[in-house]
Amino acid sequence: MTVLSRLFASRDEFRQVAALPLRRAPDGTLLVGLVTSRDTGRWIPPKGWPKAGKAAHVVAAEEAREEGGLVGRIEEQPGGIYHYRKKLHFFASVTCAVDVYFLHDVEQLATWPEQRERRVGFFPPEEAASLVAEPELAEIIRNLATA
Repeated sequence: MTVLSRLFASRDEFRQVAALPLRRAPDGTLLVGLVTSRDTGRWIPPKGWPKAGKAAHVVAAEEAREEGGLVGRIEEQPGGIYHYRKKLHFFASVTCAVDVYFLHDVEQLATWPEQRERRVGFFPPEEAASLVAEPELAEIIRNLATA
């Protein structure tokens, strides 16, 4: 798959990759990791654009490390896909399709590149689903509670 085919899912849609960090609380409860976006401060999974010569799941794991200092074991196949509108500038936006890769057994590094630009939080699936704006992403997260 070429970089362009990864970036453009169709004529009107851009492709991104995201990691959905997962870990267990001391009592065994599943927790979902989210970071805040730099521009609006809303809760999102760490995500970014595909990179030439790198597998999508590897890029997703790199985004989790850069945006939230989150490291773990990444799945090689996406566990879901969601869509959102990305604002390019004041008058333009595009639809992005985001492939979501589950990042398991997550730990947080002491320091990371975007530490001063974002907040990181871990939430039970129902709470995490209520914090994200995208209905398809919320459904992916809610399905974790029943898996």
